[in-house]
Amino acid sequence: MRAFPVALFCLAHLITVGNASEPESHEWAPVAPRDEIRPDFDLISSGGPDGGPALAIAADERDGLMGHWEKTFAVEGGRHYRFTVQRSTEGIDLVRRAAMVRIIWKDAAGKPVLRDEPTFASYRPGERPRAEPEFPADGATVDGWTEVAGTYHVPASASQASVELHFRWGPPESRVVWSGAALKPVTPPEPRIVRLATVHHRPVKGKTAAEKREQFAPLIEEAASQNADLVVLPETLTFYGTGRTYAECAEPIPGPSTEYFGKLAKEHDLYIVAGLLERDRHLVYNVSVLLGPDGSIVGTYRKVTLPRGEIEGGLMPGSEYPVFETRFGKVGMMICYDGFFPEVARELSNRGAEVIAWPVWGCNPSLGAARACENHTYVVSSTYTDVSSDWMISAIYGRDGTPLDQATDWGSVAVAEVDLNKPLYWHSLGDFRAQIERHRPLLPGELPGIQPRNENGPAAE
Repeated sequence: MRAFPVALFCLAHLITVGNASEPESHEWAPVAPRDEIRPDFDLISSGGPDGGPALAIAADERDGLMGHWEKTFAVEGGRHYRFTVQRSTEGIDLVRRAAMVRIIWKDAAGKPVLRDEPTFASYRPGERPRAEPEFPADGATVDGWTEVAGTYHVPASASQASVELHFRWGPPESRVVWSGAALKPVTPPEPRIVRLATVHHRPVKGKTAAEKREQFAPLIEEAASQNADLVVLPETLTFYGTGRTYAECAEPIPGPSTEYFGKLAKEHDLYIVAGLLERDRHLVYNVSVLLGPDGSIVGTYRKVTLPRGEIEGGLMPGSEYPVFETRFGKVGMMICYDGFFPEVARELSNRGAEVIAWPVWGCNPSLGAARACENHTYVVSSTYTDVSSDWMISAIYGRDGTPLDQATDWGSVAVAEVDLNKPLYWHSLGDFRAQIERHRPLLPGELPGIQPRNENGPAAE
């Protein structure tokens, strides 16, 4: 085991975690899972962004080293705490995995405790899950320092919190520096309540775009009467049952249909997602448009994955995964065939989507559940599929993939109320949503020299 200078531990009290008046079990200590992959640890007396002390972990000429600084301090069970720390890195390309924080709740004896929140996904009814580690999220970066932070409800039986500042698998000669770690009691965050609505309707009557879109007005009004914040309508709703081509039904955006639904969104003071066909010069796209409560277009998503019928019909795929800020949270959109592929919902989740609106002609409902479950996002589907076919449903999927509410009759609305600030805890995983960014697989291009594989197998030159 590498020897550390006595001065390191003599200076450790300069790094503060929690309130200065709170009793602390011990000071910062360097930890590595195996001595042969132990990185270099150093305390820098004036290495922080404000000139204060900092904790550094660095790799030598070898790759794959890993270790962390660790400190245990007192907390009060049942209260909320806010954790913050500043992080700076050098030579690390995949920061999301290499430089992260874990917080572990423990009892007075240093043993793991059980989670006491009443709602969690349980595979063993009647049991409470263990309080698994928390994973604070990366925030804004200023002058090379990124804030890593999170607010947490401490389990009632916990009296200690073990904070770990990690360096994992960094390239040779890379390092991470941590400074200003703090864990302080705060008032509980206000719930972020949002009411999500889906419309289950086939616009069979009429042939024109106006006749199709006007059929949704009373259903949007019905959702508004149930205090909906977001209403999701089905895919290509001005095309359904017209007998016309995609191109013949396409219109510019902004255009007549976005103006129509924008007025309804403003009238009812809510957000509407409408599935339309967009004409942009000579190109036609299958799109979802998010209209805001002021009547304006918040954003547009162009369907990325096209089934053979849409390809044969001359549609153009999109290439971006935008996520939009609303007054209740971050909203992404996907369309029908997108749901058959995990990449679309994952890219939206990677960009912070908390709710994914999904206009969908038809799909396997298990894939809707999977997209919600694997990303811990709410998914709101609106389909043309009849429930008698035992196929796609118009529903609000919870973060665990379970439909919270479903519209079963044609011309009906389903509404589910959710709290975007309330995490979902799983057995053996805890708050999985917080872990996705730290644990998800590497994508081609995330590391230098790694290229997508071509169809023959080897990486393309």
